[in-house]
Amino acid sequence: MESDVLSLLCDPDTRYSFEVEAGNLRNTATGRVYPIRNGIPLFVSSVAGPNLKYQHLYDRIAPGYDLAEQLYHWITRKPNYRLEYIKELEIGAGSTVLEVSVGTGANLRYLPENIDFYGIDLSWGMLSKCQRNLKKWRRQAHLFQGEAERLPFRVEAFDCVFHVGGINFFSDKARAIKEMIWVAKPGTKIVIVDETEKVVRDVYQRNPMTRKYYEPSSEKVCCPIDLVPEDMMDVKAREIADGKLYCLTFRKPLSVRFASPHGK
Repeated sequence: MESDVLSLLCDPDTRYSFEVEAGNLRNTATGRVYPIRNGIPLFVSSVAGPNLKYQHLYDRIAPGYDLAEQLYHWITRKPNYRLEYIKELEIGAGSTVLEVSVGTGANLRYLPENIDFYGIDLSWGMLSKCQRNLKKWRRQAHLFQGEAERLPFRVEAFDCVFHVGGINFFSDKARAIKEMIWVAKPGTKIVIVDETEKVVRDVYQRNPMTRKYYEPSSEKVCCPIDLVPEDMMDVKAREIADGKLYCLTFRKPLSVRFASPHGK
């Protein structure tokens, strides 16, 4: 592992730094070891609740995910919706960029090549597909398996932080948002995108492959704008992609240092 990558990592539970030992990551203070599998550090120890449920779903659909998306756009003749939220990202040459829930890496194809890209996802199936895509596209990225509520990165590590798809059903949406803020540099614009209630109701709850994962509930899917801390600036939310997605954006203030989301 390159020293510049190692310098951005920390134990997601204690915030202590790592050293590489016998091909794994070792917490320099506690001695806890996190394995590295196929070049991907694993920060998932135990998963429960909604995160476990949707980890199983995405592991299951990962092999055919990209093809299904391509077929959808071909059948519907809809323009590429990714461009609607990609333009919200503020990425310059040499930017250090984090995508939370990187999936198969499809968003990376629309980003500049001269960036330092980091992607984290809970699904090993998605990460494996992402690795294959990176090789095919001849793109470079640093991949990690972990939960959005426990990001294994140092405070103020990234010039750009964004998330697309998944937060609607995270185990702890508020903490995930706080984690994204924690790892973003002061002044960074954070972008969060996910599907609206219409898509969940009309697509996922009717699809035989996904129906059992998206059972109707009394709590409707909505943009988590109310979970954005009041200290954030320029908070905005709008629907994009013909109402299929919401796009939430806000900016981390320049002069405020935030406490760690879990007190470390």
